[in-house]
Amino acid sequence: MADVRALVRVIDELLWSLRREGFVVSTAQALDVARALREVGLEQRENVRTAVGAIVVQRATERARYESAFDAFFGADAPDRRTLWERLASAPWGFTEAELDALRELLAQLAVSQGESMAPLGLLLERGAELDRVLALAGVAQSLDAHSGMQLGFLTHRLLGHMGAGRARQALGALRTRLVDALGSRGETLADALSKELEAAEDEVRTHVRRSYEGRLTEVERQRAERRIEMTPFAALSDSEIEEVRRAVRSFAERLRGGARVRARRALRGRIDPHRTLRRALRTGGVPFDPARRERHRDRPKLVLLCDVSDSVRAAAAFLLEFTYAAQDLFSRARSFVFVSELGETTNLFEREPVKQAIARAWGGGVVRSGDNSNYGRVLRDFEARYGRELDRRTTVVILGDGRTNYLDPAAEMLDRIRERSRALLWLCPEPRGQWSHGDSAMAQYAPKCTAVYEVRCAADLERVARVLVSR
Repeated sequence: MADVRALVRVIDELLWSLRREGFVVSTAQALDVARALREVGLEQRENVRTAVGAIVVQRATERARYESAFDAFFGADAPDRRTLWERLASAPWGFTEAELDALRELLAQLAVSQGESMAPLGLLLERGAELDRVLALAGVAQSLDAHSGMQLGFLTHRLLGHMGAGRARQALGALRTRLVDALGSRGETLADALSKELEAAEDEVRTHVRRSYEGRLTEVERQRAERRIEMTPFAALSDSEIEEVRRAVRSFAERLRGGARVRARRALRGRIDPHRTLRRALRTGGVPFDPARRERHRDRPKLVLLCDVSDSVRAAAAFLLEFTYAAQDLFSRARSFVFVSELGETTNLFEREPVKQAIARAWGGGVVRSGDNSNYGRVLRDFEARYGRELDRRTTVVILGDGRTNYLDPAAEMLDRIRERSRALLWLCPEPRGQWSHGDSAMAQYAPKCTAVYEVRCAADLERVARVLVSR
């Protein structure tokens, strides 16, 4: 039967090594890891890897770092995880149990006579989970950036000083004298072995600093790549980057959904009314046992989105539709439409079908003919005639399109009627402002009639506008 204490020690050391690599592992998660490993056992490494990863890894971007840390812990080049006494007992010098008992007694005597000055020596000699804990709490990764390469030696020296490596050397000198007095030449050999153990601990610290720097470099490069993709205009994205941007759009839509749920819960409860709370507290001697809250009477907002899916905005249309789908889910009273030369409603389509199928149908001509030439004038007149009476002061209307009319009548006056009836009229344009007066663009006529017009040329622009819309 396996030694339970040994298994707990392995789990503890694994979790602290993961913390040292930057993973946040709470006490509750540590207990979950222990329960999971009790179920899957430790015989199959892949089962252990999967079980621990399911609890520790919180984001897909952390998976590669977790795999690397896991392999480093169990790999052939992993640090020796045996206790100090196990390492000394199996050392080439063959220290006997009597010699190790003498070392334990001398360490205990020095701990009593020198107190806390012996703590660094014990920490560095034992290594294992305790050293991992100190390195994790030191927060080395937070003090590093892409320009720290020339300072790794200084940072390592400072960290070793913080851990008391100098005091550990002094304590080992005092211990060496006592070992020689107690064991003669064998005491000198034992002190040399302890010195090598101390050097091995210092090497672990140096390795930790170097790996933290390398990990920081990788993270910085990843963030730069993500930021570059987020800032790349939709029209300039390669085929491989389009799916990455779609994931980014879905990701920030999920964040917006989470924020909307939190605001909804708070809105149901209302904010604390300090005056009524203090008056109630007079009954209980001034102790506010029963907080009073202000009742919030808020009109339920309505959202109407019209999205251009013509060829002229094809590069941006897929992402605008992603946003339209997410917005309909964010707002409890939302209606969505797509248009080219005709207007078609997608509200029910987006409600009943998964995002990929719904967007594919809306984008691919399943609602309106996508091969036609854009006719903003016809669409705006059609929308105002069919749905204008349903707009009220609770409704925000959002139009997503480039405003290119193919030199047809833009019917800009329709925007005046829409804006008069609604709370706000927002326009999201995928073209830069400098092109709004060129060619068949009617944006120069449309923009003054809107409450606000936003350039949405990349994923970062889309996220910024989405936050503005939700805040409204």
